[in-house]
Parts: sequence; C-alpha cells; structure tokens
Amino acid sequence: MAKGRPAHPRARKPVAQLGAPIADPSNPDSRVGRNASPVEQGRGTMDAQYVGIDVSKDRLDVHVRPSGEAFAVARDGEGLSALVTRLQPLSPHVVAVEATGGFEMTVAAALGAAALPLVVVNPAQVRHYAQALGRRAKTDRIDAEVIARFAEAARPEPRPLPDEVTRTLADLVTRRRQIITMMVAERQRATRLPKRLKRSCERVVRVLEAELSALDQDIDTTVRGSPAWRAKEDLLASVPSVGDITARTLIADLPELGTLDRRKIAALVGVAPFTRQSGRWQGKSFIGGGRPNVRAALFVATMSAVRHNPTIRAFRQRLLAKGKPKMVVMVACMRKLLTILNAILRDQKPWQHA
Repeated sequence: MAKGRPAHPRARKPVAQLGAPIADPSNPDSRVGRNASPVEQGRGTMDAQYVGIDVSKDRLDVHVRPSGEAFAVARDGEGLSALVTRLQPLSPHVVAVEATGGFEMTVAAALGAAALPLVVVNPAQVRHYAQALGRRAKTDRIDAEVIARFAEAARPEPRPLPDEVTRTLADLVTRRRQIITMMVAERQRATRLPKRLKRSCERVVRVLEAELSALDQDIDTTVRGSPAWRAKEDLLASVPSVGDITARTLIADLPELGTLDRRKIAALVGVAPFTRQSGRWQGKSFIGGGRPNVRAALFVATMSAVRHNPTIRAFRQRLLAKGKPKMVVMVACMRKLLTILNAILRDQKPWQHA
C-alpha cells in the first residue's frame, strides 16, 4: 500500500506530507492509532522503591529493591539518624520492618517521626514467602532482602503508628493479661499440692490480686483521662454484654476499629472464614490468623451476648434453627458483635435498643 496521499484526484504517485507520521496499517510495528502506554517508560510505578529492614539487638540490615542496594547501621541513635538520612532521598513506597519481639519499636518510631511510609510485617508471612522462593539460607543480610522482596510483591498498606499514650495503654492491658494468666496457673497448682504448699500458692495469688487491682486503677485513670478514649469506651460499653475490660482491650489492641469495613475488620481480628476449594472438592471454611488477644476478649463478650443481647441472641437462634454447628454459630455471633461495634465507632452513635 502506498504511503502518503495523492496531490490531486488524478495523480498516479503519492506525495509524502511533511511532518506527517508514516504508518502502514498492515505493519504490526506501526504506532499510529495506538493508545499511549498507561505506564510511562522508565518512570511511574516502575521506579517505586521498597525497603526491607531486618532488626537485631545491635544492628539493622537494610536492602533496597529493585536497585539491590544493601547496607547496615547500628541500632542506636547515630545509626537510626544515618538510616533516616539515607532513606529520605529515595522516597520509598514502603519501608518494611519485621516484628522481632519489641526490638522493632525503636526503629519504627524513628522512621515514623521522619514521615517515612512504614509497615511492620508478620515474620511468619515473610518466612513462608522465603520458602516459596526456595531461600533456605537465613542470615540477617538475606532476611533484609527477603523482607524487601515481600514488600515489593505483597505491597502492604502503610499504617500510622500508635502514639506513646496508646502504646502505654496497650502495655498496661498486656500486663493485666499476664497477671491473670499467672493467677490462673497458681490456682491450678494449688489443687494438686499438699496443704502446706497450697498456702504458698494462696499467698502468691493474694499478691497478684493486689497488683491486678493497682493495674486496673492505672488503666481506668489512663482511659478516663483522655476525652477521646472516654468517648470510645462509653460508645462500646453501651452495647449489652460489652464491659469495661472488653472495651479497653479493643481500644488498646484494635485501634483500627471504626475505620475499616466489616470484612477487613473481621479478617484483622481473625474471625473471617476463609474458603477452601479446589476443583470439585469443597472443604470446610476455617478462621485463622488475626489478633488472638482481641479475639479472646471478643469471645468472652459474645458468651454473654448470646444470653443478654437481644440482637445477638435472636441471630444465634436463627442459625441454630438452620442446623449450623454450635461452634460455627459462636464464631458467626462474634463476627456479628464485632460488626456492630465497628459500626458504632464509625457512626459515633451508641447502641439503640429495639
């Protein structure tokens, strides 16, 4: 096919047009008529930087994707300052830090203060990802690279860090839980010990009860001293079967309550059922993951709700009438109660009695 166009209707040869793009529709390499690529070549999302940080007691190993840059700094004031100085010019899309039993909090605080997009990732998920890649070796340097690759592949959403007061409340609630665990253990030991040693267990329990009372007072002062937390607690406690302990556990350990939709908040707590299906095989759905401390507090509240909350009680009876197993019904009631609490904080409206 001739290129260009004729100068007049009777012309036999086409005349090329100055400045006109030459294109042949039969040529697959022709660019005329094609839409521009949605991703600019060499720019846009292709330049997104993902940083993985492996945290140990004395050192931070850092890996940057996709450039492959790797370095290490000390886990002290000077090292954190140097880390922030090196990361800020990169403008990373995500800085992923693996949770390591509390060592990551100092790093997270420094990165959060520098307004870097931080996410604390689950170590189990990162390890499973490494196994999927066939990376059996495990060193700090390799771990940092795997964390960066995980962040690049999964692209977790950065979340704001809790402030110091919120962390303090979370620590108080955690300590209260630990003391209750110790009290239960001592009481169990007392049932199997002779009378003389049983008195020892009783003395320990009395000391723990006094400590528990003091912690409850500290938690009450912390929550009631904050207008925002006091309003949250009052909203949550307006729901029948939700007491002060459940409300404060949710405030401390589930700050996302009221900001996510019902599906995301259920998955975050670990009460969302996940389907298991392959071909013609249809397995049972199971819950998993999530935050066990929140789930435990929610379970206790639900045990009361199925008796004293009219909405949850009617919901449970409908599911039982359909032949659902009792444990499946209990998890569904937990999810229902969580959805109600999420909506109450989202709408800032207390429980409305029917």
